[in-house]
Amino acid sequence: MERQRRTGRFRLEHWQKIRLILIVYDLIAVNLAYGLALWLRFDCRFSSIPKEYLTSWERFIPIYSVFCLVIFWILRLYRSIWRFASYTELFYVIKASIVTTVFHTAVITLLFGRMPVSYYLIGAMLQFLLVLGIRFSYRFILLLRAGREKGEEQAQRKRVLIIGAGSAGQMILRDMKKASEVHDVPCCIIDDNPNKWNRYIDDIPIVGGRDEILASVEKYRIDKIYIAIPSASAEDKRDILNICNETGCELKQLPGMYQLVTGQVTVSNLKRVSVEDLLGREPIRADLSEVFEFLHGKIVFVTGGGGSIGSELCRQIASHEPKQLIIFDVYENNAYAIQLELREKYPNLDLVTLIGSVRDSRRMFEVFEKYHPQIVYHAAAHKHVPLMEDSPCEAIKNNAIGTYKTAYAAMVHGCERFVLISTDKAVNPTNIMGASKRLCEMIIQSFDAKIKAGKAGEIPQLFTHTGYENADKDGTGRVFENIKTEFVAVRFGNVLGSNGSVIPIFRRQIEKGGPVTVTHPDIIRYFMTIPEAVGLVLQAGTYAKGGEIFVLDMGSPVKIDTLARNLIRLSGLKPDIDIPIVYTGLRPGEKLYEEKLMAEEGLRKTDNELIHIGCPIPFDNDTFFCQLKKLMLSAYANKPDIRENVEEMVSTYHPA
Repeated sequence: MERQRRTGRFRLEHWQKIRLILIVYDLIAVNLAYGLALWLRFDCRFSSIPKEYLTSWERFIPIYSVFCLVIFWILRLYRSIWRFASYTELFYVIKASIVTTVFHTAVITLLFGRMPVSYYLIGAMLQFLLVLGIRFSYRFILLLRAGREKGEEQAQRKRVLIIGAGSAGQMILRDMKKASEVHDVPCCIIDDNPNKWNRYIDDIPIVGGRDEILASVEKYRIDKIYIAIPSASAEDKRDILNICNETGCELKQLPGMYQLVTGQVTVSNLKRVSVEDLLGREPIRADLSEVFEFLHGKIVFVTGGGGSIGSELCRQIASHEPKQLIIFDVYENNAYAIQLELREKYPNLDLVTLIGSVRDSRRMFEVFEKYHPQIVYHAAAHKHVPLMEDSPCEAIKNNAIGTYKTAYAAMVHGCERFVLISTDKAVNPTNIMGASKRLCEMIIQSFDAKIKAGKAGEIPQLFTHTGYENADKDGTGRVFENIKTEFVAVRFGNVLGSNGSVIPIFRRQIEKGGPVTVTHPDIIRYFMTIPEAVGLVLQAGTYAKGGEIFVLDMGSPVKIDTLARNLIRLSGLKPDIDIPIVYTGLRPGEKLYEEKLMAEEGLRKTDNELIHIGCPIPFDNDTFFCQLKKLMLSAYANKPDIRENVEEMVSTYHPA
């Protein structure tokens, strides 16, 4: 408190000193102005000034000084903050000058005699300039200093190239110029419309189309690129982003058209360009109305509900008002996390979270007996290719046998629909994980074929202690007479951002300074986002009639090497310079490319042009069930020849 008082006293004393100096200056200035007028009138020779003029001027000085001080005080010339001087202060100086000039002209003429005309005119003009000059010179000096500081600040600020000269680009540009919190300087604009080239928006030149991006970045020393083309197609965005990635500049883009419609177009709306933007295709849009009708009021069961795909399934299912949502996962931390999230977001949702393994047939039968789910989304699986190569029996136990046990429990408890989450690695698999997922698809196809043939009772139980071992001991098949469960599979590629996927791995490697590891420079993969994958799964549930393998048209495959390099550039770094890329060689069971369909499968269309149905390869179901029992026994015995057993069952499996 005492420090504040001392500071206040210091500022008051400082202001009083400045005001005293200004008063002394004004006393000298108003009288010197008319003295100089006399001197100028007589050819700048002091000796040539007539004595009566000089005497009149000297005798009038005290009177004029007092009058000027009074007028200046009344007109607040000693109370204004001149560092902020504007038109108001200028008006007061003009008003004071007019009043004092009239007084000076009238009083000196009446009291001391008539002076030369030039004395009155030049004196008034000089007085105005001297009084005004000292006051506005302070503001002018501050402006010059601020200008230099601003110039130095601008030199340190990031230089920006804006792509898009439409409404969004113009709004971004104007927001950059007026927003005080924005510290970037717009330098040039790129637009593919030739009619806009060589024109200006707010003094910023439109230098050309996308072909000029690289040259403009070098010419204008660009640090950042803002992409403001919300209505551009995915292909155009991909092409532009690929060019921008060659510059090494930081990239940001406006998320979408809705911001333009709602007027929310500001620099703060810009987001960092994500790798998903480089896929070069429009996102898959599921028909949510069909999904809503399908899920509304149903009891839905999600295995692996804590995983990347499973948790997103639970989020979207919860938003469609199911009668009850059951989350089932072996890993309690993930299950607990999604439980907390859904309970907070949907407090009225009837949510059940259960811990257990799909490999435990007694646990699966217990859950189905108690809750009787109508729809099952089976997302529980081991998915990491290298880990499963080292533990092939675990892949078979969890993926294949776990699917069999879950599907059987769903069938005998009257489940309406069972949707298996599969993968493109099931196509011509070279690894045990892909082969195990192909076995899952074959299990689904076999169940569906038996049910449609009215022979559900012929599906063997490959497990014990469930309470159903002797359910059909009389051989009548009555237990399985009304089985109507529809079994389908949904096959898609790699999911961006899922647990253990390549993107999070690359990000961690970049954060550590590298190197980024890529198995092979030519390896390619199909990619999709988690919402796309879940949208496909949900829509598959609405299209299902039983036995289908739904396949997503995922566009063109992406080189993993290109993905890694783009991610490094999007982080503001340069591949092979700031972050090295190391090729480690293909891992056991890994293919250079993935396929969405086997050669023998055809494609049928659905109402969604990007979702297709693969026609399943026929095989003998009874033989398959016999082989599956043998495979299960081998897996639980942890026999080393498990791959040979899988090869007998999956004709397209060729271990790498």
